[in-house]
Amino acid sequence: MWNVKSTMLFVASLVAVILISVSMANAEEKTITPKEFATAVSEVPSKVGNWFSGEVEKTKDYQAKSWADMKSKWPFTMFKGNQ
Repeated sequence: MWNVKSTMLFVASLVAVILISVSMANAEEKTITPKEFATAVSEVPSKVGNWFSGEVEKTKDYQAKSWADMKSKWPFTMFKGNQ
C-alpha cells in the first residue's frame, strides 16, 4: 500500500503544508492602548445594531420577492382560476 513514491509524496506534501502554515503565522505584533480598547468596545452595540437591521431588511426583501414568485406558481394559480 505505501510504496516509496507515495511515501515521498506524502512527506513532501506535509513539509509544504507546514512551511505554508509557518509563513502565514508570522504576524506583526501590535499593541493596543486602553483608549483604543474602550473605543472599540463602545462601538460594538451600534455595529451589531446596524448589522442586525441590515440583515432584517435583506430578509424582508428576499421574502417579499420569493413569496411573490411563489404565488405565481401552480397550486396558487389554481385557486385564482388562472390555470
